[in-house]
Amino acid sequence: MSLAEFLAWEERQEPRYEFDGFDPVAMTGGTLAHEMIGGSVRRLLADHLRGTPCRVVGPTLKVEVMGRIRYPDAFVYCTPAPRDATVIRDPVVVFEVLSPATSRTDRIEKLREYQATPSIRRYVILEQDSIAATVFARHGADWTARALTEGDTLALPEIAVELPLAEIYAGVELPPDAPDGSA
Repeated sequence: MSLAEFLAWEERQEPRYEFDGFDPVAMTGGTLAHEMIGGSVRRLLADHLRGTPCRVVGPTLKVEVMGRIRYPDAFVYCTPAPRDATVIRDPVVVFEVLSPATSRTDRIEKLREYQATPSIRRYVILEQDSIAATVFARHGADWTARALTEGDTLALPEIAVELPLAEIYAGVELPPDAPDGSA
């Protein structure tokens, strides 16, 4: 299946599908914690980006990366897009909230796809069961990785935003055995 065939096919489907470059991949439902973390990221970023050309969206808009279609939990783009756009091709910062079913895809496949997309400057993977993130940042042709935990601040210089990681997880009930305690 080509990318164009996938996009035409997916428009007629009820559930959402990603495209791995070869086949459609059904998107499964998430947990309350997953949605709360993603929703918090979108809300916090929307507040900080007000009055700038950048917008935060997700998880219902698609990004095209390496001929594949992905639905990040949140992403920021800073170029004009038509109001009826369903695919954004130049995201700047991308967020994924991990779940057991998507962990490998998010940590390996999507990381490679996002790194190969020139517009993406930062990729943030948020844990679902503890206040923690892995942040991949572009520095020219190189990428660096940094781990963040509860007391850290997520710096997003590409969009001039800093978010305390604990704010992203505010109100999220974490498992009692989470490494950084309960919330």
